Amino acid sequence: MATILILNGPNLNLLGQRQPEIYGSTTLDDVAAACRTLGAEIGVGVELRQSNHEGELVDWIQAARGTTAGIIINPGAYSHTSVAILDALNAYEAPVIEVHISNIHKREGFRHHSYVSSRAEGVIAGCGTQGYDLALRHIVTLIGA
Repeated sequence: MATILILNGPNLNLLGQRQPEIYGSTTLDDVAAACRTLGAEIGVGVELRQSNHEGELVDWIQAARGTTAGIIINPGAYSHTSVAILDALNAYEAPVIEVHISNIHKREGFRHHSYVSSRAEGVIAGCGTQGYDLALRHIVTLIGA
């Protein structure tokens, strides 16, 4: 069974607590459970991780080379700053989907640019935590699982 790695960047561990008016009340544990359930329904394994540390995210992306069928990534604020994450994703051979819970294009100007977007096969923004479900369904289509 193919495995999809779902990575979450800084502050997403506070999902459901931090700025619920922007990000909603769903927790990251809720997202993980929903993704695992959907993964089982559509025939893929799902591994979800979160880190506030850029280097750890880079390490996980590098370790995913040759061992996972795709990456879904919500890089959080690293979207707008991390060439290191972009470089790691550029060395990853399988599909990448970028997810943002909020619509980054309706927010502060500095959030309008994402380094990760230039590598991603698709970008889902502004769909709340449902964006993870959409990304998982799309990546399964891309890998033909």
